[in-house]
Amino acid sequence: MRTHREELWFNTKIRRAYINITGQVQSAIDNSGIKEGLVLVNAMHISASVFINDDESGLHHDYDQWLEKLAPHEPISQYRHNDTGEDNADAHLKRQVMGREVVVAVTGGKLDFGPWEQIFYGEFDGRRRKRVLIKIIGE
Repeated sequence: MRTHREELWFNTKIRRAYINITGQVQSAIDNSGIKEGLVLVNAMHISASVFINDDESGLHHDYDQWLEKLAPHEPISQYRHNDTGEDNADAHLKRQVMGREVVVAVTGGKLDFGPWEQIFYGEFDGRRRKRVLIKIIGE
């Protein structure tokens, strides 16, 4: 069994963003030479997420609206976490809902997806540098 590791780095100019990283994950698989196995894609920051869904702008808008209703950013005083001087408690909650990582099968050197599936990086407290780990295991 072989392994391969790569990192993606993001620094969004806005607080919340949804970035399709499917092509970058496939490039990491191509670089690895692994044809059969699994790929783990993991947000390495507690206010960001990696998830799988459709690449459709209306859906991304719906996520943003839904998450903001579940965990509104303001007023920041509503969260005990923000008593520390932070203003990102909502981002931690949004990450909890959207998830930390995804694992996808690699078959024939390609991501083995169902219809419409794509991998996304979800940013909930942007404007600073954050990373995503890609770990590929297989033969």
